[in-house]
Amino acid sequence: MLARRIIPCLDVKDGRVVKGQKFEAIKDVNDPATLGKIYSEEGADELVFYDITASSEARAISLEFVERVAATLQIPFCVGGGVKTLEDFERILRKGADKISINTAAVKNKNLIEEAALVYGSQCVVLSIDAKRNKEGSWSVYLNGGREKTSLDAIEWAKEGVSLGAGELVINSMDEDGMKNGYDIELLKKITEAVNVPVIASGGAGNMSHFYEVIEKANVDGILAASVFHFGEIPIRDLKKYLINQGIPMRN
Repeated sequence: MLARRIIPCLDVKDGRVVKGQKFEAIKDVNDPATLGKIYSEEGADELVFYDITASSEARAISLEFVERVAATLQIPFCVGGGVKTLEDFERILRKGADKISINTAAVKNKNLIEEAALVYGSQCVVLSIDAKRNKEGSWSVYLNGGREKTSLDAIEWAKEGVSLGAGELVINSMDEDGMKNGYDIELLKKITEAVNVPVIASGGAGNMSHFYEVIEKANVDGILAASVFHFGEIPIRDLKKYLINQGIPMRN
């Protein structure tokens, strides 16, 4: 069994890390470089930074915080939000990021996934999918930080994104985001069974058992969380010890 990854997620707005519930009720948390360094020292395997208003404000991602983060981290990190072109990939990677996450732009220009994978490699292209359960019993894809519903089915879009060249998927349950009731196991299981690339679970962590459950039941490769780490509810070192005791291989 492959070692699983623990990945704190840092939503960035106006140069600060923030956190909300169901993409609303945003609260200030900390400085991104300061918090990133803390997580790196605590044993996080990777970090993800999202400029959460870049797409909705139709602007490029803020590169200032990316450069500051790169100067402090010893672990890989991914950056997303407002990425629209190969030039955006180039600028962010040059500032020190290891991976680029795309969401809204990938839906509106599917060629971007293919082009970026050809130029920078699939391992650099992370397709992020904000999914919300619909009346039909499946999950719809949302864009612009959860503000715009599309006609895309989340599972079908995950498969198509991988076929275009995405090397990793981050699946964020909008229904569970910030609610601390656990991950959307049903959604994640359907996606891990449908694709052959790493799948990262996002949205819903409330206690350590939720991390174990999503690995055991949905076979995800990584687990992303925000508020339980930001507010000190689950120390990363303790979480890793817990998962190892449950028989889950973890990275040192």
